[in-house]
Amino acid sequence: MHALATLLDWIRYSASRLAAADVYYGHGTDNALDEAAALVLGLLKLPYDLSPAYFSARLTADEIAAIREALERRITERVPVPYLTRRTLYGGYEFYIDERALIPRSPIAELLARDLAPWWPQGEAPERILDLCCGSGCLGILAQLQQPQAEVVLADLDPDALAVARINLARFGMNETVELCHGDGLAAVSGQFDWIICNPPYVEAAEMDDIAAEYRHEPRQALVSGADGLDFTRRLLREAPDYLSEHGLLVLEVGMSWPQLEDAYPDAGFEWVEFERGGEGVCIISADELLAWREAGVVWSRCATMPTLSVAA
Repeated sequence: MHALATLLDWIRYSASRLAAADVYYGHGTDNALDEAAALVLGLLKLPYDLSPAYFSARLTADEIAAIREALERRITERVPVPYLTRRTLYGGYEFYIDERALIPRSPIAELLARDLAPWWPQGEAPERILDLCCGSGCLGILAQLQQPQAEVVLADLDPDALAVARINLARFGMNETVELCHGDGLAAVSGQFDWIICNPPYVEAAEMDDIAAEYRHEPRQALVSGADGLDFTRRLLREAPDYLSEHGLLVLEVGMSWPQLEDAYPDAGFEWVEFERGGEGVCIISADELLAWREAGVVWSRCATMPTLSVAA
């Protein structure tokens, strides 16, 4: 008989192994016990809020073998749990995820849940929403769930990431209503939007050598954007006014690169969002502000020569 036999046995054992291995947490959990629960419950296709009444259930030999293999990969290869289970919780919903797309963790989900208040007039419904650099499509799907009246468009340069987004759209019954666009930045779409939501690559190229091994399992093009992490953002700030409606908003995440953005545009006066559930480096910019910046030369003019940049999820 297996010494470790029940669901609770394997969650406890996995937590102890993870704590001893000093793995990095940053893909949905922040401690060994939650990480172990996500691994075991995820692999067994059980709900993450499973009743404790089931914790004494005995596992089959095949289930134990699957957990043991995944646990070893988590420890020795530093593979993030969502890539091992093909499941992730984000914004209160479960999404499919695999190595073709970034694991969702943007604090923008909190903004969507409150309808971009106080920046967007409450009671006024956005008509068109763009999730740019959509990756797995999670932000766009959350926007559609929160704003069912809106036309939602997802866009990304990476066809592999769009394939993951397509799986998630099907799961939420949105594959016929939400448009997927493949292309480079805003050139992938047409028309204007009330909200442009963008979590682009913003990591400095040199920083990739120093980040936790877990992050290096994610698509590099979804993380890195030039020497200072701002190649894509520079282009977006220049082009976004042409794609926003009169009272439109750009919701832009640059994470820990926010000091570099302020240094690059000292006259912009970015307004950074404070989150109740943690997160940093998200600003909201109105169409009027973006136009004023461009006209004043705060950002490069549209006709300036710029290199072609790749959009990542």
